[in-house]
Amino acid sequence: MVSVVQIHSRDASHGRVQDALVERALAFVRPLYEGQVLSTGEPVWSHALGLEASLASIGVDTETRAAGVLFAAPKLLDGMDRLQEVFGPEVAALAGGVEKLHRLRVLTRAAPGEQNEILRKMVLGMVEDIRVVLIRLASRTQTLRYFSKVDADEKISFAKETLSIYSPLANRLGVWQLKWELEDLSFRYIEPELYKKIAQMLDEKRIEREKYIADAIEVLGKELKKAGLQAEVTGRPKHIYSIWNKMRTKQLDFSDVHDVRALRVIVPTPGECYSVLGIAHDLWEPIPKEFDDYISRPKGNNYQSLHTAVIGPGGRTLEVQIRTEEMHRQAEFGVAAHWRYKESRKASRTEGAFDDKIAWLRELLAWRDEVAGGAGWAEKTKKASLDDTIYVITPQGKVVDLPAGATPVDFAYTLHTDLGHRCRGAKVDGRMVPLDTPLASGQRVEIVAAKAGGPHGVGPSRDWLNPALGFLKSHRARGKVRQWFNARSLAQTVAQGRAAVEKEQRREGATQANLEQLAHKLGFARPDEFFAAVARDEVNLRQLQAALRELTGVASVPRTEIQPEKKARAKSPRDIGILVVGVDRLMTQLAKCCKPVPPDAVRGFVTRGRGISVHREECTSLKRLAERSPERLIDAKWGTKAGAPAAGTYPVDVLVTASDRQGLLRDIGEALARERINVTAVRTQSRNDLARMRFSFEVADVAHLRRAFAAVKEVAGVIRVGRG
Repeated sequence: MVSVVQIHSRDASHGRVQDALVERALAFVRPLYEGQVLSTGEPVWSHALGLEASLASIGVDTETRAAGVLFAAPKLLDGMDRLQEVFGPEVAALAGGVEKLHRLRVLTRAAPGEQNEILRKMVLGMVEDIRVVLIRLASRTQTLRYFSKVDADEKISFAKETLSIYSPLANRLGVWQLKWELEDLSFRYIEPELYKKIAQMLDEKRIEREKYIADAIEVLGKELKKAGLQAEVTGRPKHIYSIWNKMRTKQLDFSDVHDVRALRVIVPTPGECYSVLGIAHDLWEPIPKEFDDYISRPKGNNYQSLHTAVIGPGGRTLEVQIRTEEMHRQAEFGVAAHWRYKESRKASRTEGAFDDKIAWLRELLAWRDEVAGGAGWAEKTKKASLDDTIYVITPQGKVVDLPAGATPVDFAYTLHTDLGHRCRGAKVDGRMVPLDTPLASGQRVEIVAAKAGGPHGVGPSRDWLNPALGFLKSHRARGKVRQWFNARSLAQTVAQGRAAVEKEQRREGATQANLEQLAHKLGFARPDEFFAAVARDEVNLRQLQAALRELTGVASVPRTEIQPEKKARAKSPRDIGILVVGVDRLMTQLAKCCKPVPPDAVRGFVTRGRGISVHREECTSLKRLAERSPERLIDAKWGTKAGAPAAGTYPVDVLVTASDRQGLLRDIGEALARERINVTAVRTQSRNDLARMRFSFEVADVAHLRRAFAAVKEVAGVIRVGRG
């Protein structure tokens, strides 16, 4: 069975019977609109009638048509209370949404070309109900119709705005009845001579073209029925703007545009697509080189269809597209949707989610046709807002998209990182607001910034990183704030280390020593890394002094002689539980770089002037020292008293990596306190939502240290715990 879908004239809705709600709206606004005119000069009353007729022609529900009639009422009534009282909250909200979109006129008319895409998103993003956008499209269509009757200078600016903002939206939403009229009227005003030329080349009026398509549908439908094929045949005459656009983009002559008139055939299976192709070619003469098989060779965007061009009835060219229902759905709503390759836009990181939303909206509008504007459609459209993004405006009129819930601080960092660092206040629509104020679409935002410079510079507040305070929504802005604090912390660490190195240079009389060579000698690629290691006690002063002496060539005699008994007793190895094999009563010290704890395996290193430095055997600093002076290594072990480890406590550094969150440091501190750990110092750094902490505390032995590790690992968010 063949279902033949004919083309309807845009005036087919005239003469319909108005329902009660729309009649009430017309009666309500007639005295209100009496004598009122729009900025274009068009009477408000006649605009309302034309707008309502356009909405009826695309089959929207009565609430939308009533709201279209009431489009100017919120402004004239100076509020929404009266509308809500008479028509209820749904119709009043739709009418209010139209007024809200109308305020975008200043932006959309003057926007540069690169802002068109974000402005289209903003139009959709500012509404909670997609029906508001349909009313806006119908209103613009009526405005362009009015310009065809009057000679107004501003019609060109309206036409340009329509082609850049509104007709692409109509295209995306699948509102073809409005799309072709918006484009043709706009093209007529912008390029009147070209418009007339193409119209003359068509050599027939649109209504004649529509009749030609209807006749071709009937002829092909009969042939398909004879062949026993189930098919839906539709058709469309290509409108003037579309013809010109194809000639311009593909550099074709008018005679080479073969789809001025086109048919589309939808069948159940791919095999039947080829059967339809054979029938069409038997019926009409195919045009050589105008056949494309996108079923066996789909386009890169997965578009599938058979395209052919033939010499149709009366010797006129006719394009025929043949596809299955699944191919049609993919082309209309999937990744191969017509508007994607028509508009040739550059994709962005957020484009995928926005495209999915548009595809869903187009499916919604297709479903509207199936249920004839029933209550179910109205209910679904209320949820069809782009509620994951907001669009705000800079003082210069540029539109910026932000995640829903974003604040002025997010806005500042989106404009420029330095502006975000210096952000100290904000004005929204000319009024000062707190920095944690959530922004809304359509607001104009201005940042009050501190001046750059000063003794300590200008930077963000640590409070901005506290999620409970709500200063930042954007992950990008949060990352910029963390980077600033990390950089400042590193700069302070480097400065501290540089000061320590310079102090030792003065003490050793080596102020002329090359710092880069000194860094390389101690195993660091750059001086800043070396300074930071000194500040963190990863390089101790004895290592630094030895390197300075070697670098400057100053001779130094190792002090390995036995110290006087008084001093030796004060620093006796037995007092700290260390025995140096082969040599007794030498000064010993636990190395600060690895901080050994009994029963760690240890070795000694004979220093110059400071006795024996005791390291863990796996200590990286010890390995570097051993490579340079292997003869100075000496065996060492922990001493015991009555077979037990030496009494007392030992300093140790522990590194903790955890997911950054509020209260993390407090929870780790409480866990250590439960194990009777005395914390002597802590340093923290946060980057990319990870916290890296270095704790210095005292333990009795390795068993005590392991208990501390186990307690810290139990803290929520902790990823790794290890020796420093």
